[in-house]
Amino acid sequence: MNALRKHRIVVLGAGYTGAGAAGRLAKRLHRDDVEITLVNAEPDFVERVRNHQLAVGQELKARPFDAMFAGTGIRLELARVTAVEVDAKTVRVRGGDGDESIPYDTLVYALGSRSNDHGVPGVTEHAHEVASRPGALRLRARLQELAPGGKVLVVGGGLTGIEAVTEIAESRPDLDVALAARGELGDWLSRKGAAHLRKVFGRLGITAYEHTAVAAVEAGQVKTEEGELIAADVTVWTTGFAVDPIAQASGLQVTENGQIVVDGMMRSVSHPEVYAVGDAGYAMGAGDKPLRMSCATGTPMAWQAADAIAADLTGLKEPKMPLRYFQQCVSLGRKEGLIQFVTADDTSVERVLTGRKAAVYKELICKGAAWAVANPGAMVGSRGRRVRAGRPQTVAAA
Repeated sequence: MNALRKHRIVVLGAGYTGAGAAGRLAKRLHRDDVEITLVNAEPDFVERVRNHQLAVGQELKARPFDAMFAGTGIRLELARVTAVEVDAKTVRVRGGDGDESIPYDTLVYALGSRSNDHGVPGVTEHAHEVASRPGALRLRARLQELAPGGKVLVVGGGLTGIEAVTEIAESRPDLDVALAARGELGDWLSRKGAAHLRKVFGRLGITAYEHTAVAAVEAGQVKTEEGELIAADVTVWTTGFAVDPIAQASGLQVTENGQIVVDGMMRSVSHPEVYAVGDAGYAMGAGDKPLRMSCATGTPMAWQAADAIAADLTGLKEPKMPLRYFQQCVSLGRKEGLIQFVTADDTSVERVLTGRKAAVYKELICKGAAWAVANPGAMVGSRGRRVRAGRPQTVAAA
């Protein structure tokens, strides 16, 4: 009987979703049957949900991939993805040894997202972002230069903006800190949630510019759509995320904003050998509503994709991961937090958890997310063996 060639699985991106999917695949499948390559530009795991902490000078635990994936059989390719060629089933990357092509049989696309400037003039030249670790470190250096009384303006009233502005205000009470939001402060929260947010803003001395859309960012100030000028020695841009344009150029079916359209298994609707997870994937959740870009979304997407790939290779039935929400966790500095409970389709309900208990709750969620990436097999059973079509599958001990 001829041996099967190893099935080549390539995972692009090693954030929460990419690293989580790679680790889960390594636990689900036997290394004699598959070859798993994880492509990432950096050698260690970045806790993106903590970038606002990094920006204010806090030190985060180092999580190198060589230690995280030791003994799993995962091969780490330190390189930046430059193109995906779906017809040839190859990925083009650029690393220390130059350009290279990596062939795949199954591709997991998890390149995530970056800060979105929405085409507003001056953002690239004059604003900082916390969507990436390099961006958070640049902001950190700039904040350290600010003398007491310096003005910091965070633009964007969503989760990232709220966490960034409260972290800055708490760590640097000597600064004049403000936030500009298009709508009302916390308008996506319940009545109780929004009231608590205002209370924390007042306690931290944060100025809220509500119903304020920024039309341009300039040196030392921003200009609103109403023509008002708001002084800012440092502007932090947090108005949402944009996905990497690589997917759109690949020939995969994508949405207008470049997300890869996937089915319930996280499989590309146009190229079934490609799976997309995290911010890069456009999937439907409860109530037939699109899942939002978040760690809370990306992790179950990664598990779903990994389990679907494993099922396909072993002949097992494809499992269905529930893609629903339970809460939105917001850190408001190190001492305060807000847990906004939601329905399955992410609609806020009146119930909230606030104060120190909420801060502890959020910290446990963050630690749990990082732990799940580092320990992908904790909730995974035995490894399945790859089979030929029509042959029964066998299971080997993990």
